[in-house]
Amino acid sequence: MRLDGIHHITCITGDAPGNVDFYTGVLGLRLVKKTVNQDDPTVYHLFYADEKGSPGADLTFFEYPGAAPGRAGAGMVHSIVWRVGSVEALDFWADRLGVARDGETLVFADPEGLQHELVVADVPDEPLVAEHPEIPRELALQGFEGVRAYARDADAHTAPFLADLGFEADGGRWDTRGETRGGWIEYGAAPEPPGVPGAGTVHHVAWASTMDEHEAWQERVQQAGGRPTPVIDRFWFRSIYFREPSGVLFEIATLGPGFTTDEDAAHLGEKLILPPAFEHLRAQVEPILTPLPNPRESWTRT
Repeated sequence: MRLDGIHHITCITGDAPGNVDFYTGVLGLRLVKKTVNQDDPTVYHLFYADEKGSPGADLTFFEYPGAAPGRAGAGMVHSIVWRVGSVEALDFWADRLGVARDGETLVFADPEGLQHELVVADVPDEPLVAEHPEIPRELALQGFEGVRAYARDADAHTAPFLADLGFEADGGRWDTRGETRGGWIEYGAAPEPPGVPGAGTVHHVAWASTMDEHEAWQERVQQAGGRPTPVIDRFWFRSIYFREPSGVLFEIATLGPGFTTDEDAAHLGEKLILPPAFEHLRAQVEPILTPLPNPRESWTRT
């Protein structure tokens, strides 16, 4: 029983319109679900991914309008690492983002300071690509490679726990590969200042499991010494949450049912969608959410 790499990564933004502009307009991801935070339905939960809304390319944001900038510290993910297909793709992104590449790595930040890296992929996994009129498919982002986190003495505290969950050590990096994909988390020494959650920070990283194995994962986390939540039905997937010993918030999310459960694949992300259990709140929450246009409305199709 192995986790199938990263399912999604959830972050915080204080500016949903600017967030949509950057992640769809600049990075070329597809807005695949516009919904609310199910733990706080007064705020957005925005999901960006490849064309199909696949786990493995799913970057999500909670919007807290006007949120102060945060700062990554011990027990927090500080960098999101994406795959691209070639050095030529790195050159394309260096030019598009106005930054210089360092060998086969390109580092940049979003407008709120969230750090990203692009690396040339050398994996058998299917590239997870979104369509964009300005970004050739062969140069587009191809899904997640891994995440980097800060920790204090991860070798002593976190290493045994991750090993019990089936991650394999490679220096400070811990890899997991299931039947469909692989991914990793790498720990580095934490800075002295404590972390501050806020705009431009990562809230949690979710790892992927099959539907059939999800309850077994909850038991396995408990046996490893973690304190997982019960299985929570998020409608598009099921989730359990826990903190690993260094403090990073983990989720294990299922590969399905998926975002096309309640929307046609051709129209993902175009309108506010509420899970059935939240539909009765629409009249209350829709007026207080920041208006967001369909980012693909202005595309010129040939």
